[in-house]
Amino acid sequence: MDSTDLFYDKIKEECRMIFEKKMSDYGSAWRILRLSSLTDQIFIKAQRIRSIQELKHKKVDEGEYSEFIGIINYSIIALIQIDKGIASNPEMPTKEALDLYDKYFSIAKNLMLSKNHDYGEAWKDMRVSSLTDLILQKILRIKQIEDNHGKTIISEGIDANYLDMINYGIFSLIHLNLNKNKSANL
Repeated sequence: MDSTDLFYDKIKEECRMIFEKKMSDYGSAWRILRLSSLTDQIFIKAQRIRSIQELKHKKVDEGEYSEFIGIINYSIIALIQIDKGIASNPEMPTKEALDLYDKYFSIAKNLMLSKNHDYGEAWKDMRVSSLTDLILQKILRIKQIEDNHGKTIISEGIDANYLDMINYGIFSLIHLNLNKNKSANL
């Protein structure tokens, strides 16, 4: 469990650094995005990952790794949008955005720690392709909940699905890092 905790924090810092740099480049233009637009962005990234995994050939020079980071960061943005609402004026100070980013990453990590305790870190025996499929399933669930105007009868809400996608994305990045290190040591 300690290694998961360390890997998690390392990947969180990498994702946060990219978020912060994009805030510097683009500001908080993402504040105008509706949840359905964010869900579609995540869907595009997950579909691209699946395509790379199945075809083993790509024409764009970005791989699975950067797409998983995108899924994680768009999921954090979605949680911020749920909290703050969609803004007609997208201005949000960088410090506020980063504080909210850290808040939702902390919530995701606490969820991961609880589930890892109960599930015995079963994700370690999963394939990245399976984690990708689970992300796609979560996206389809979110789309259905969005089509139902946010209402569920028995299921968890949209926010829980975004939190799960953050964790599946991080598990995928941990696997990709470990596989890269294994290949480098051969």
